[in-house]
Amino acid sequence: MTDLLARALNTIRFLSADAVQQANSGHPGLPMGAAAIAYTVYMRHLRHNPHNPKWPNRDRFILSGGHGSMLLYSLLHLTGYDLSLDELKRFRQWESLTPGHPEFGLTPGIETTTGPLGQGFANGVGFAIAEAHLAAEFNTPDYWIMDHYTYALVTDGDLMEGVASEAASWAGHLKLGKLIYLYDDNQISIDGSTELSFTEDRAARFAAYGWHVQTVSDGNDVEAIDRAIVAAKADPRPSLILCKTTIGYGAPTRAGTSKAHGEPLGDAELDGAKDALGWPKEPRFHIPEDVLAHFRESVERGAKAQAEWQATFDAYRQQFPEKAEDLARRFRRELPARWDADLPVFPADEKGMASRAASGKALNHFAAKLPELLGGSADLAPSNNTKLDGSPAFQQGSPEGRNFHFGVREHGMGSAVNGMVYHGGLRPFGATFLVFADYMRPPIRLAALSHLPSIFVFTHDSIGVGEDGPTHQPVEHLASLRAIPNLHVIRPADANETVQAWRMAIARTDGPTALIFTRQNLPTLDRAVFAEASGLEKGAYVLADLGDGTPELILMASGSEVGLVVKAGLQLAAEGIAVRLVSFPSWELFEKQEAAYRESVLPPNIPARLAVEAGVAQGWHQYVGERGGVISIDRYGASAPGAILFEKFGFTEENVVAQARGLVGK
Repeated sequence: MTDLLARALNTIRFLSADAVQQANSGHPGLPMGAAAIAYTVYMRHLRHNPHNPKWPNRDRFILSGGHGSMLLYSLLHLTGYDLSLDELKRFRQWESLTPGHPEFGLTPGIETTTGPLGQGFANGVGFAIAEAHLAAEFNTPDYWIMDHYTYALVTDGDLMEGVASEAASWAGHLKLGKLIYLYDDNQISIDGSTELSFTEDRAARFAAYGWHVQTVSDGNDVEAIDRAIVAAKADPRPSLILCKTTIGYGAPTRAGTSKAHGEPLGDAELDGAKDALGWPKEPRFHIPEDVLAHFRESVERGAKAQAEWQATFDAYRQQFPEKAEDLARRFRRELPARWDADLPVFPADEKGMASRAASGKALNHFAAKLPELLGGSADLAPSNNTKLDGSPAFQQGSPEGRNFHFGVREHGMGSAVNGMVYHGGLRPFGATFLVFADYMRPPIRLAALSHLPSIFVFTHDSIGVGEDGPTHQPVEHLASLRAIPNLHVIRPADANETVQAWRMAIARTDGPTALIFTRQNLPTLDRAVFAEASGLEKGAYVLADLGDGTPELILMASGSEVGLVVKAGLQLAAEGIAVRLVSFPSWELFEKQEAAYRESVLPPNIPARLAVEAGVAQGWHQYVGERGGVISIDRYGASAPGAILFEKFGFTEENVVAQARGLVGK
């Protein structure tokens, strides 16, 4: 190892350890132990332009073990990203660009929001899928417009998490050869040695998944790591490189122990590590000039790589102007002109159709106009109605395919969908039953936190599931999803609202959407009598005011219960009670409206209000007020035909009418 290389690695180690020490908070062990791994990726292999972190054909690097964030921040600063040394000194402080775990959209050069272990691992699978699909769609024999790798640094904790198993299994099946993961195999977790809980043969496990597996016996050996990455690039399978490392490398008493993991070393231990590795104790945050110049070679190298790609893309644009503009548009997250024109309209029909069926029709309508719209389900495509007509499945031999078979892997599916969005150029969706949203909560939450326009499709949304019983009947799930900040939850009432729900999900660019659909048929409302379904875009809207004079009562509902309150409202109006009917598909969209609009839908001078929804009542009281009521299900369901369950749980015209009469005192 040359002197310059040795000092470059120590610069990474001690920038990281100094920042953790100054913050008196953080994880010094991973950066000190994995510095050589990260150096080899960034300085020997990663094609990136620090002055343009959004270059579409860059290689991607994911720090899946996001607790080691200072490793990444140190490299970003050293290689020339817009991340100052002052920001490193403000690690984990209020409004800094160096939070405790990396956050996408905050810090230049951060590709994913990581920290919850396993998420970055699974996101990377989505990255590799996006690259493969876009390459198949846009590359020609003469112009390789999409041609890059996805690298990740993964940890023991990542590999322990179940989501990594789901994602690794799928990646091996798909033979995603441009996926290269380097495993910081330090055999230490927070509790102590991995001998306590993690003794499986990791190399054999990944070989069984269909991965190319190598081992580097010395994780500080840059040349050996370099050779392993070269070999990984030459193999058609996804690659895992096990790098044997020492957590907290250099620390005199904490190296190789759990004490190096999640707390500052302390001044004495930090100074001892610097002595051991021949590094000056002062000043803190020391960066030798020649080392900085070495790292900053990344700027010129990256600018050259992007310029070469840009020349290729410019020539491509001359020959294929429409394809070039389509790709550029997608990376700008723009939609083509008239993408939402000529929407399907469903005629009034008392029998109607399940909103999952209407969703399938709407999805295929939009997919015909939006080639970037693609996705699939967790082995439930026939039930979720998520098959895109006229397209093959995405498989190793057909990467142009737009239908994904995620398998029974909801957690991995959600994270892979997010990975595709992080990558750019695609608008993916993933689908399953609503009750299994529980398996997807981490990726849904991270999509909301990262402002990703991921689309999550959930069908079989209530006790209407019927005979499958309470294990498959979601009752608390709407409330649970609505509790996630920046997630739009939309539960449409009929086929025409379903079209509008898809329109809103596709149009959104600043966060995810959960679309909630039924198994059972819903009547298609007569829009000549009731307000247009486009009112869904405001979250809640007045379907109709029934009866004479100012409404005495507001009946509101979402999804399948809207048809029920319509019937009840007509009966009440016939009895002489003036009723306002409100379709309420999305609380989040409603709350985004001006106060004047919200009050026009729910006037304060109409205190008698009844909400009806086949789920827990939690949250509805903010809309029904002190004098209002909620017909809900605040217990688990039962196994019986859906129609019987709705009757037994009080979702009948008679019960709605009776409770409404009680509210108005008639």
